Amino acid sequence: MSADTRIHDRQDEAGATSVALLEVDGLRTHFFTKAGVVKAVDDVSFTVARGEVLGLVGESGSGKSMTGYSIMGLIDPPGRIVDGNLRLNGRDLLAMSPEDLRQLRGNRIAMIFQDPMMTLNPVMRIDRQMTETILAHENVTEATALERARAALVKVGIPSPDERLKAYPHQFSGGMRQRVAIAISLLNNPDLIIADEPTTALDVTIQGQILYEMQKLTRETGAAMIWITHDLSVVAGLADRVCVMYAGRIVEQGTTFDVLTHPRHPYTQGLLDSVPSRSPRGARLKQIPGMTPSMLELPTGCAFRERCNQATDKCGEPPAMVAIGDPASGQSVRCHHPVHWEAVA
Repeated sequence: MSADTRIHDRQDEAGATSVALLEVDGLRTHFFTKAGVVKAVDDVSFTVARGEVLGLVGESGSGKSMTGYSIMGLIDPPGRIVDGNLRLNGRDLLAMSPEDLRQLRGNRIAMIFQDPMMTLNPVMRIDRQMTETILAHENVTEATALERARAALVKVGIPSPDERLKAYPHQFSGGMRQRVAIAISLLNNPDLIIADEPTTALDVTIQGQILYEMQKLTRETGAAMIWITHDLSVVAGLADRVCVMYAGRIVEQGTTFDVLTHPRHPYTQGLLDSVPSRSPRGARLKQIPGMTPSMLELPTGCAFRERCNQATDKCGEPPAMVAIGDPASGQSVRCHHPVHWEAVA
């Protein structure tokens, strides 16, 4: 199945826009270091509806993971959220006490990390790790918790669940450990799952299986999901909408179909042009010139202007996020010189 076909399928499945489950408005997360202030997340806004998959895309260091950690309340000193609003089902996450946030994490909000060993304790059996996740939030018997753990392993496609429950993490392959981490995130039927590049270290076959399972699970449970990745081919078949991040800011967002077939920001177009499948056989791969700027020394105005072939003197002024194209699509871009979609190959 082609990427365009997968995008159309996801667009059809998305249907009408639902009421927002998660609202992120003007989020700013800064790290106060001896060298200066690192604006890891700088004025980020988006919403995620129940049952929707939002792709958060960008190069390393663009602020994707920090956005996820900010939502989870996992920012440690010298970092802190300095501005913005975070609401889940109308509840103000930034006004919650540390204890209330702890009760929320793993219960209503779950996170799947890139390295499953950040989730799994290497010296504890899988059954104990899974049942403790349930018992920490619900008053149920250990037998009930164990049965739910077994059902979660079955749900993510792990064979012989009774035998696997008695195993330790080192007895699993990388793909199996990631499946266990995904199963743990689903134990308490969360409203929102944040997946931080969970398939990056896996081979293509296992990656495809896990993506299929996650897509299936969001349909069955109605949970919303934020999928953080640098891989556009992943979001093409998984996400309903896409936010493209650069230097701590969202530079373009919209439906997956609109953003990946009619990109309006030069950075988005550069990312798409870098995908090998878009280049003729035997041709040199295209690449975005230069490097991502240091978050301590961002250029004035548009952070992408020093790498952009469309930059002018006007780009020395900070661009605003503005709606573009068909209003019904919800596509918006942060650029003084948006790309005309007919120019995209």
